[in-house]
Amino acid sequence: MDLSIIIVNYKTKGLLKQCLRGIAECHFSFPYEVIVVDNDSGDGSVELIRQYFPQVKLIASPINVGFGAGMNLGFKQATGRYVMTLNTDVAIDREPVEQLRAYLEEHPQVGIAVPKLINPDGSTQLSTYLFPSFFVALWRRTFLGKLPGPRRTIQKFMMSDWDHQSNRAIGWALGAALFIRRTALDQVGFFDERYFLFVEDTDLCRRFWEKGWSIEYIADAEMVHYHQRPSADKNVGGGILSYPARRHIESWYKYFAKYRLQQKPPHSL
Repeated sequence: MDLSIIIVNYKTKGLLKQCLRGIAECHFSFPYEVIVVDNDSGDGSVELIRQYFPQVKLIASPINVGFGAGMNLGFKQATGRYVMTLNTDVAIDREPVEQLRAYLEEHPQVGIAVPKLINPDGSTQLSTYLFPSFFVALWRRTFLGKLPGPRRTIQKFMMSDWDHQSNRAIGWALGAALFIRRTALDQVGFFDERYFLFVEDTDLCRRFWEKGWSIEYIADAEMVHYHQRPSADKNVGGGILSYPARRHIESWYKYFAKYRLQQKPPHSL
């Protein structure tokens, strides 16, 4: 098996159906499998898969274990030489997936290949980042982020000064679509399950760099991401008090507590 595509689903039945249909229409030139981990959605997603997508490997978790732990359930069942994390709100096509696979075949030092995520209107989505400094998370959610110094730091963190039109090494990328070498994943380890939601992708990419594996962005491999960021919709008030924002802040705290005494990895602020 060449590729295992792993999807963690939570209450996104419509998007899941669209995503699985898109994968089926890709007709890849290599053998692949699709694994869906349903985090106790209770919205008919499990029944949808069983009825319309019997070829999909279904893991129906009795509880919502979070994104990272859900992906790990899929990793344990995956048999591919490569594994791809995929959100239900990402639309993929044959060409970009095959480009990512070819890139890892040709570059044995690369552990993760990252596609260019684009918005539905065709604009480039800022989905690649440097590893953050402690205050970035705070600045992004308060009025302090509007001050000149913090604003420049946030822009640098989000790599917004780069046009995203060329391949390059990056710090980390959103876990919405990561093409991962399985041998590297087994060496580095799976997602850290202490993060229920958010920052698990930052942590995984950091551990890849620490083990000597490069993470590289592939500009020609484009995928549409129907992305919303509920944790950062607002910088004060309801934004900070919302459940996603609180989860994000909690995960950032765990991240900095975990790495507080360690040297910065490559591609850090």
